[in-house]
Amino acid sequence: MTGSHKSKKALKVKAYIHKRDEETSSKVIHIDIEGLELAKIIKPGETTFCGGKKGGIFIGLKSDMQKRAKRLVQ
Repeated sequence: MTGSHKSKKALKVKAYIHKRDEETSSKVIHIDIEGLELAKIIKPGETTFCGGKKGGIFIGLKSDMQKRAKRLVQ
């Protein structure tokens, strides 16, 4: 499902396509999604997975990340 829904909480994020850049040591093109709430859910160094979906992407959360996310939406 895309768009708003009562079971969804909107996040304030900024998303960027980051191209290869010698100045910032970016070796490959990638997408940066930045936001304070996201940083509370997925800690530096943690990895997760994502996949495409109609209208966007889905970011899967491991159990520790799910616990932190749950605290933000209660």
